[in-house]
Amino acid sequence: MQPETPQAPVSKGKLWTGWAMSLIPALFMLLDGVMKLVKPAPVVEATTKLGYSENVILPLGVVALVCTALYLLPRTAVLGAILLTGYLGGAVASHLRAGDGWFPIFFPVIFGVLLWGGLALRDERLCSLVPWRSDT
Repeated sequence: MQPETPQAPVSKGKLWTGWAMSLIPALFMLLDGVMKLVKPAPVVEATTKLGYSENVILPLGVVALVCTALYLLPRTAVLGAILLTGYLGGAVASHLRAGDGWFPIFFPVIFGVLLWGGLALRDERLCSLVPWRSDT
């Protein structure tokens, strides 16, 4: 097992901005997961309208909560972001299939951008993986 590479220092401003960007979608995902566990009538109606049976609501809530918890823990944040990206991609596909308007389709995309943007601001190593611009 290789030793973990130390995280590059991040300025306080970037760190706080990153956490603020990360918490917006994380809080929504936590609320979404809890609501799927509680299963109020509007959640059941919305899920069945998208073509899913009521018995998948509880497992979806558990998946949403586990992925969000992984995202909020610094050691597993990248894994959580990857899993949440898949979850949000499923939401986009479901809304496209149901023929919903533009807002329900792009809402998960915006949250995905906030997830990854917030994580990139919190962890400099992530920025080094994506060549946004050339240093030459």
